[in-house]
Amino acid sequence: MVERSQHTYDILTMGRSSIDLYANEVGAPFVEIKSFAAYVGGCPTNISVGTRRLGLRSALLTGIGEDPVGDFILKFLEDEGVETRYVVRKPGHRTSAVVLGIEPPDKFPLVYYRDNCADIELSIDDVLAAPVANSRALLISGTGLSKEPSRSATLFAAEQAKAAGTTVFLDIDFRPDQWHDLRAFGVVIRSALRLVDVAIGTEDEVKAAVLTESSQVSVTDLQISDARVEGDINTAVQTLLAGGPEALALKQGTDGCTIFLAGGEAVHAPAFPVEIYNILGAGDAFASGFIYGYLKGWDWYKAGRMGNATGAIVVTRHGCANFMPYEQEALTFIEERGGF
Repeated sequence: MVERSQHTYDILTMGRSSIDLYANEVGAPFVEIKSFAAYVGGCPTNISVGTRRLGLRSALLTGIGEDPVGDFILKFLEDEGVETRYVVRKPGHRTSAVVLGIEPPDKFPLVYYRDNCADIELSIDDVLAAPVANSRALLISGTGLSKEPSRSATLFAAEQAKAAGTTVFLDIDFRPDQWHDLRAFGVVIRSALRLVDVAIGTEDEVKAAVLTESSQVSVTDLQISDARVEGDINTAVQTLLAGGPEALALKQGTDGCTIFLAGGEAVHAPAFPVEIYNILGAGDAFASGFIYGYLKGWDWYKAGRMGNATGAIVVTRHGCANFMPYEQEALTFIEERGGF
């Protein structure tokens, strides 16, 4: 494990950022929503906040427009203590937005507004100006690989990280409506795996990462964030690990998580049962806790349990980044439920 003192940042997260509008009317059908609460979102942005609240030194590389929505995101991040000097303004492009409904227990409609969005304009030059080698870890995401110039910039960042000995985390982040051809998702993810140390994803995301036919994906409505992917999960896990990562953290919801290692070992960490209010953002909360544990030098089981705890806390709340738990809050949550 790299010594903390050798790096300015514990983690640099790269990719998507947005304003997230969450329905205030929990349980209401989308067409009957009357009002929304404005939060900050986007997988890497959420994780930058989640890890910062856990005490890590977090920096974010994303693109925002020269618009009030970008100002909204920037102020929130600055108030949280996330390093924002690598948040790049992209003239002529808009900060992205997401509108979300909340219909527990299993329906969470989600609509992306990413036309002409700023974060997909991240460039190789933006990466060169960022502290990739001066961070203990880099987190990239699948959506950052969906279009140019962000795709090349993301792969370049991972190359730079590998060369510097920086740990590369990949959040698979499968969003079907962000890909012109669903087969391209699998192709691009597999091309990135040689640069990845630890991958994180759900069962459907892991299967999507190795898919070869679009017919394997079932999405009844692209406004719904939940996609089902056909295939054998064990085969998908082994295929993904054969591509290069040392580990894959498989998020399994109420079943906790399982960390599969390249050597063949699997470590299961059970979940913390809670009453589910909103699952949106739970995966980013899990990643925050899991990465925290990894960078603390914890074993896979303990890191997985920490991820399960931070994820469990967020599913009881209204949003994601704005509701990420703090370090002592998460540790107390675990202790009150029997410890690690």
